[in-house]
Amino acid sequence: MSLSTTARRRRPAALAAGAALVLGLAACSQGSATNPTSSAPEPSEPGEETSQSTEPAAEDVTITYMNFSSNDGQEETLSAMVAAFEAENPGIKVQVETLPYADYFTKLQTAVAGNTEADTYELNFENFVTYATNGVLGELSGVPGDVYKPALLEAFQLDGTQYGLPASFSNVVLFYNEDLFTAAGVDTPTADWTWDDVRTAAEALTDKDAGVWGMYQPVSFHEFYKVLAQAGGEFFNADKTQATFASPEGIEAATWLVEKSGTVMPTEADGAGTPDFDTNLFKEGKLAMWTTGIWMFGALADAGFAWDIAVEPGMAQNASAMFGNGVVVSARSEHPAEAQKWIEFLTGSDASTELRVAASWELPPVADESLLAPYLEVTPPANRQAVFDSLASVALPPVIEAQQEMQDIVSEELSNAAAGRASVEDALKSAQDRVNALLG
Repeated sequence: MSLSTTARRRRPAALAAGAALVLGLAACSQGSATNPTSSAPEPSEPGEETSQSTEPAAEDVTITYMNFSSNDGQEETLSAMVAAFEAENPGIKVQVETLPYADYFTKLQTAVAGNTEADTYELNFENFVTYATNGVLGELSGVPGDVYKPALLEAFQLDGTQYGLPASFSNVVLFYNEDLFTAAGVDTPTADWTWDDVRTAAEALTDKDAGVWGMYQPVSFHEFYKVLAQAGGEFFNADKTQATFASPEGIEAATWLVEKSGTVMPTEADGAGTPDFDTNLFKEGKLAMWTTGIWMFGALADAGFAWDIAVEPGMAQNASAMFGNGVVVSARSEHPAEAQKWIEFLTGSDASTELRVAASWELPPVADESLLAPYLEVTPPANRQAVFDSLASVALPPVIEAQQEMQDIVSEELSNAAAGRASVEDALKSAQDRVNALLG
């Protein structure tokens, strides 16, 4: 299937309707990309003159860049991108700060509120609209539009103005430990599997005495909207004015998520949901199946066991989570021209594209699909074609202005159900009521 065709499903025409993208990206010299103080001017109002220069400075300048997606496996790849940029652009240095995703947006919010944010930073789509609307992102001009897939480039526009560039896109697949399947005499997953097949295999592969679990799927917002789609349900009503996920399909989806906890999947008390818990469990050979993103390929390249992937099983239908990553320039950057030059190199240059593909660090947003051909040749996993097959049925995250609040509400209520603090029905009803309150 054509990547361009699939990507066009993610046009931002229905931002609040959920046609969205998510998430995007260790320099040679590491350090903080946020500044303790900032003397940069405030973002200007439309029509107001600004003293920011749009021409590269005559002397060396340092561009700061804060990101989360290179964390835990791709720091060296990002360092190589920085080195290539600096070699091509004498006089411009890039200072990188990489944070775990769990901490990233809290620090970013604090930095932006205190006017100390980096010159450039990674921004997922759910937050992009809010940041652009609030005037904290700089306008980009002269962007080489033919470099990027059109739909991905358009996703980081607001009212026709380019406020960010796509950096990569990725999706979620089913990872599995092939050695555990072979040892247990269980057939490995195929693209035809459903939840029932996963449940049966997980039960056969779970060995609590040996500390081996059959399955891990985070009990969270990002998993719920996807399995809701797999069950044939909808997160919002037709005009996107009300949340409707506390439906029979929603109950089926939430039940699928939480019923595994304590049976074939670790519980909250076991550490489920804590940072890197699932990653470490899989790396240690103690997890048979795991739903997570293709960004984990690099981190698992040297795993001491055979592993592979399959298209994530659905129920009423297949649905795979799609994520898109973007980078932006702060409206307060004192070096906007150099900052834009950096993010254009990071997202669209041949050098960065080749490094990203070689490292299996998600997929580049470039229009030239021939550059993606080497991606299929890199192993593991052997069944890398499943990445592209998953694009046939994409589940896009629902998006509202109060995005983080909505995500936290759904995750919190689902966690209550998984821990036995509430029934699935009560947890979903409470979550739906709270989300509707956000919608006004």
